Parts: sequence; structure tokens; C-alpha cells
Amino acid sequence: MGKNFVYRRRVPLDIHNGPQGTAKQDRITLNIFIMQHSFFKTVRNSVKHWYIPLIIGILLILLGFYTISTPLASFFALTLIFSWSFIVSGLLEIIFSIQNKDEIEGWGWYLTGGILYTLLGILLLSNPGASAVSLTFIVGFYVMFRSIQLMSFSFDLKSYGSKNWGWITVWAVLGLVFSFILLWNPAFAGLSLVIWTGMAIIAIGFSACFLAFQLKGIKNKTIAMSEEWKAKYQSLKDEFYKEMKG
Repeated sequence: MGKNFVYRRRVPLDIHNGPQGTAKQDRITLNIFIMQHSFFKTVRNSVKHWYIPLIIGILLILLGFYTISTPLASFFALTLIFSWSFIVSGLLEIIFSIQNKDEIEGWGWYLTGGILYTLLGILLLSNPGASAVSLTFIVGFYVMFRSIQLMSFSFDLKSYGSKNWGWITVWAVLGLVFSFILLWNPAFAGLSLVIWTGMAIIAIGFSACFLAFQLKGIKNKTIAMSEEWKAKYQSLKDEFYKEMKG
């Protein structure tokens, strides 16, 4: 037992040719630990702001229901509401991306989305008298981009072992379908224009909420990691760096 322990812990790791016996297994194990630790570090840091997607999701859901309950005659007021909603959600995503640029590999997508949504809001705000068709085109592109963005996030969650990533994908796909309907036929059947627009906004709102709760769940799991696991990782990492310096 003692001999095996010394062999596993003291044989130098040759990163070019690989050691004999179980040292190769140590190297593989180390790589796994490093990847796991990198992910856990990313999650712990990034999901400090897990509530930001939730806030955006709730905002979009409320906006969607308001849109459905609003007649076409009030599109002037609806344009102003969409404008400020896009600006607020865009600024929140910009803040989220900048604060997590060192932890999230795809932070650029958050930043790009935030800038795009903010610009769309400013565009609408500068033209509050936009027609229903113009507003629908803008909303359609907004929903399409955000749906694709959320689908990408859901697949990332899947690769990290999240169990309910599929719900994010489902709502994102629905949002994508609704966005295509809005873009292909923005003057579709009069009053149903409002319904399609509202349903599209609601779909991506639910998807954003599911994303937030998945991030919160992953955060809770990383916090619950045992101290023993952390100690094992730290010991193996220290030995690796020691051998590299030697």
C-alpha cells in the first residue's frame, strides 16, 4: 500500500513521453481535475449575477402579456414600452458581460447581444411613431437573435451536465419560430400581429428565466463541493506545478 502510494505521488510526470505505470493515469486524472476546476471556477464567479437573466426574463414575459392585451390602436405607446424594455435589458447584459469577461469564454456574445438590444431600443425611441409593421420587423430580429443566443447557452449547460437544459431549448425554439413568422409576414391577419409579437416575447422570456434557474442550480452544486475533493485537487495540482518547475 505504502509503495503504491509513493509511486503514484512521487514519480515525475514526463509531459512529453509519459511515465511508466500509473503515472500516465495520474496525468489523465490531472487533466480531468484541471478541466473540472476551470469550469467550477467559471461558474462560481459568473453566476454571482444569475438573477440578471431572471430579471430580463420577467421583464420580457410581462411585456409579452401586455402586448397581447394591447390593441393595435395603441402601437405608439407600445413602441415606447418596447424601446425602454430593450434598452434596460441591453444595458443589463452589457454589465453582465463586462463583469464576467474573465470567467466566461463566450462573454462576447453577451456583450454583442447587449449592445444590439440597446441600439434597437434607441432606434425605436428615436422613432416612436413607427408603424406596426416596422415595429414587428425590429421585434422579429430581436427575438430571433436572442433565441439563437439562448439555444447556444442551453447546449453549454448540457455539456456541463445540467439536467433541465432542454426547457431552455424548447422555449428558445418557440421564440425562433415566432420570430420567423413575424419577419416573413409582419402584416399577418391584422390583430393577430399583436398576438404573434406577444407570444414571441413571452417565449424568450421563459427561456431566460429557465437559464437563470439553471445557473443558480449549478452555483449551488459547486458550493456544495466537499472540502475533501478540493483538497485532493489542490494536492495534485501542487505536485504537477512542482514537477514542471523541477
